[in-house]
Amino acid sequence: MTLDPTSGDEDRRPSDAALGRRAQILATEHWGLLAARGTAQSEVLTRITIYLTLVSAGLVTISILGQASRFGEWFAPSALGILAFLVIVGFMTQTRVANVAEEDMMYVVAMNRLRGAYVDLDPAVQDVFLSSITDDQTGLERTYSFLRTRSFSHLFGSSAMLIVFVNATVTGLFCGSLVYAPSGVMPLAIAVGVLVALLVFAASITYGYWTFRTAWRNYRPRRRSTERPVFWRARR
Repeated sequence: MTLDPTSGDEDRRPSDAALGRRAQILATEHWGLLAARGTAQSEVLTRITIYLTLVSAGLVTISILGQASRFGEWFAPSALGILAFLVIVGFMTQTRVANVAEEDMMYVVAMNRLRGAYVDLDPAVQDVFLSSITDDQTGLERTYSFLRTRSFSHLFGSSAMLIVFVNATVTGLFCGSLVYAPSGVMPLAIAVGVLVALLVFAASITYGYWTFRTAWRNYRPRRRSTERPVFWRARR
C-alpha cells in the first residue's frame, strides 16, 4: 500500500494544503530519525573511545606494576584483575556497538520508507534521490553505499570489527595469563590464549551475522526492490 496523493478526501483528490501537511509530517519524522541516528552514533563512538583508552591504560598499568613489584607474588592477581575488568568492559562495549549497528540499520530502513512516501506525493522527485526509496535489504545496501556495491572492505574497516578484534585479543591475553599464573608453562599459555582469541572472534562474527539475518526474517518491507540483495545474488 502506498501513500497515494489522489486519495483520502471527499472527492478523492486532496488539496494542496492537505498534501503540504503530509509532506510536513513526513519531513518532521525524517528529521527525528536523523537526530536519533546521530545521537546513537555519537554515543557509541564515545563508548569505543573509552574502551580503547581503558585497554591502553590497563596494559600500561600492568607494566608499571611488574616493574614496581619485580613480578612478585602480588603481581599476578593484580594483572589478572585488570585484564578481567577489561574483558568485561570489552564485552559490554561490543554488545553496545552491535546494538547501535542494528539501530542504525533500523533508522536507515525507516528513512528509506519515508523517501518512498515522498515519491508517492510527488513522483518527479524519485530521479533526484541517490538513496533508495525501498525499505528492504537491497534498499538498505543501496542507501549505505549508492556509488558502488558494498564489499568486504566495509565490514573489515568497520568499528564493530575493530572492537571484536581488540576484545578477542584482550580475552585471549586474559585466558593465557590465567593459565600461565599457576603453571608457569609459557607455550601452553600462548596456545590457550591464541585459541581463545580465535574462538571469541569467530563466535562474535557468527553471532553478529545471525542477528542480522534474524532481523530481516522478522521484518516485512512496505516497498520492495526489483533486484535481490547482494548477499543473495552472491550465492546464486
